[in-house]
Amino acid sequence: MRYISTRGNAAPQAFCDILLGGLAPDGGLYLPESYPQVTASELSAWRKLSYADLAFEILSKFIDDIPAADLKAIVAKTYTAEVYCHTRNGGNAAEITPLTKLEDGLYTQELSNGPTLAFKDMAMQLLGNLFEYVLDKRGESINILGATSGDTGSAAEYAMRGKHNVKVFMLSPDGKMSAFQRAQMYSLQDPNIFNIAVRGMFDDAQDIVKAVSNDAEFKAKYKIGAVNSINWARVAAQIVYYFQGYFLATQSNDEKVAFCVPSGNFGNICAGHIAHMMGLPIAKLVLATNENDVLDEFFKTGVYRPRTSAETSVTSSPSMDISKASNFERFVFDLVGRDPAVVRELWAKVDKGQAFDLSTTDYWKNLPKFAFVSGRSTHADRLATIRMANDKYKVMLDTHTADGLKVALENRQAGTTMIVLETAQPAKFEETIREALNCEPVRPADLVGIEALAQRVVVMDPDTAAIKQFLVERV
Repeated sequence: MRYISTRGNAAPQAFCDILLGGLAPDGGLYLPESYPQVTASELSAWRKLSYADLAFEILSKFIDDIPAADLKAIVAKTYTAEVYCHTRNGGNAAEITPLTKLEDGLYTQELSNGPTLAFKDMAMQLLGNLFEYVLDKRGESINILGATSGDTGSAAEYAMRGKHNVKVFMLSPDGKMSAFQRAQMYSLQDPNIFNIAVRGMFDDAQDIVKAVSNDAEFKAKYKIGAVNSINWARVAAQIVYYFQGYFLATQSNDEKVAFCVPSGNFGNICAGHIAHMMGLPIAKLVLATNENDVLDEFFKTGVYRPRTSAETSVTSSPSMDISKASNFERFVFDLVGRDPAVVRELWAKVDKGQAFDLSTTDYWKNLPKFAFVSGRSTHADRLATIRMANDKYKVMLDTHTADGLKVALENRQAGTTMIVLETAQPAKFEETIREALNCEPVRPADLVGIEALAQRVVVMDPDTAAIKQFLVERV
């Protein structure tokens, strides 16, 4: 299995070579040369597997440069009930991502049972173990530079804390995350973890990460790696829970299901897109945005119009307060027939802050085969959906999953099961839960009082040169 860049000007690479790098040297994102196809007999056999065994089977299709026994051990170490112990709603921790039935044909899938109560743990825990394995084999070290809008940072830091040969430098928007999210990251005292709060929005932080990644000389000299959703290994890991959700919601492989995914950076739903391309029987991929509705606008109009930081709203579902969706380039690569010249042309505009419009092209006619639909949700919708779910289903939702459920209900089709991906737990967004329900969300015992812990964070301007210097002084 070789990996190619969406922009076409990078040599094909093996999995372990792209694991540590993030962006391709030409500024593109890595994807497999072709998507492995899943046979009917494989689907039937996989239905009976544990989550870890299912993950091994799926990841083996994408990773052929780690010996099978070693990969199996890494996956078995990652996906345990002890790591994903924060189950809710009576879920079975052994299933890792159990379903909660809301009503006939409507489920949520718990992806937030890991250490930081967010779906990012599903991939990040694997990434931490893969990084450590590959670095040990190669006798190398790495300095991870990442940006977070709320959940990626804590998931990365919890996955990498204490790992040898790894340092983490995580940028976050100063004052824009919930108090719980800030405490999860900034309270870590591990000497290999560095938090930098950037004065600005998430997109400012993400732009710095991309600028550093595009400086090939600096990246090589200081061994810069990435754990943001641009990292292919994260997308690959997330493919697994689409298969697991499908198996838990169906009796036979003749059935189709729809997945509704709250989406900001397009990484989570990109994994669903790839599962669909591999042959998982997905009827619809329903994309839900908040007020920052760049992706909803594209799927409704064909126009991709990234906003500036000043145009990006601060909302009560902050992990989706994103106006330039990093992973969207991977989907567009497939939409335009995997033509890197077209992607280069389109992203030349994006990189200048311009929009592009595919609505009048032949590519736009291909969209139906990818099964995407979309919708948006506002703060008022969020509150109403949280209240409705609490009253009708006796389930407490976080703000992002509420966005998902609202859009899912608008896009249900008779006879097709709908699975809403639960991307975080309500404990991470107490202020909005109080506003909606006038009560406190239940918090796991091991995370009670986390805001009172001492915090380590440096506040800086969104200045690429200054942040490079901060990193150089600490590696």
